[in-house]
Amino acid sequence: MPHKPKKPCAFPGCKKLTHGRYCEEHRKQNAADYNRFHRDPDSAKRYGRAWKMIRRAYIFAHPLCELCDTQGRLVPAEEVHHKTALADGGTHDWSNLQALCKSCHSRIHMTGLNSK
Repeated sequence: MPHKPKKPCAFPGCKKLTHGRYCEEHRKQNAADYNRFHRDPDSAKRYGRAWKMIRRAYIFAHPLCELCDTQGRLVPAEEVHHKTALADGGTHDWSNLQALCKSCHSRIHMTGLNSK
């Protein structure tokens, strides 16, 4: 299947071609800027090494998107979602986690719906 043609990087002044929004160099810079200026500073404390281990174990145990699975679709899970946000008193306990595909995870966060 043919790929879409590459387009210029969205970073001002960069002329490198990419399949995504930013070239590899500016993707890293954009992520660092997001973490520095737009993300809650306390999130680094909540999402450290322990969270990465919990997330990896949960995805291994739940390889399919739990919302898509209820609709009869088999879609690989790529994200682990907290049903009750850590900022609202949620924990990393497995009963508070849900394996989701990127589409379902984005939909939950964009609409503000709680997936309980």
